[in-house]
Amino acid sequence: MKRWLFSVDNAIEGILHAAKTERHVRFHFSAAAALLVLCFTFGINKREFIILTTMATIVIVAEMFNSAIESVVDILSPHKQDGARIAKDIAAGAVLIPSFISIVAAYFILKPYVIDFYLNGIKIARHSGDDIAVAAVIIIMIFVVILKSYLGQAHPLKGGMPSGHSALAFSLCVSLTIIYSNMAVFILSFIFAVFVALSRVFLRIHSFGEVFAGAVLGFTITCLLFKMFY
Repeated sequence: MKRWLFSVDNAIEGILHAAKTERHVRFHFSAAAALLVLCFTFGINKREFIILTTMATIVIVAEMFNSAIESVVDILSPHKQDGARIAKDIAAGAVLIPSFISIVAAYFILKPYVIDFYLNGIKIARHSGDDIAVAAVIIIMIFVVILKSYLGQAHPLKGGMPSGHSALAFSLCVSLTIIYSNMAVFILSFIFAVFVALSRVFLRIHSFGEVFAGAVLGFTITCLLFKMFY
């Protein structure tokens, strides 16, 4: 288990490093968050949602592979060579193809909803609390990745602005409180969130400011999503 957690930490470090160093990776993460909100707003069906999110994921993964290949090529061939250029071009092409297919899929899936919006005005779809809670977690994770890429340090899992653990803990607190509307649930979930946040400070992984920023981020985004879609 310890080795598995170490591997997961390394994988997350890789994601954060890609977002920190590659502008296109940050763009795709931002586009994925915007797409999720758009899908929730239009209320597309599950099949369409799975198609769009799968395509968005494939594009992000392809972009990360492209970045990894470029890094390897730069190490193996520090000087300009035609072979190195071809390898980078092929890797870039591997991103372009799923990106183009994703745009085509989004066009045909979202076209009826956009036309309805144009003719009848926007109608924000309503969703279950469980779905909103999951969407909040995904969007918060994307926000944390993007913010850490701009504000974080060399090893984002060992600190950096904001604290992702605090953001997710307070997001869970808000979701449980709204879904169950129970004072006992609120108290327990709030205590849990506070303990998670304070543990990051006591372990000297985050400063109080980073933990507070994460808590505000998780609280604000989750409240906004429930306000819009619940």
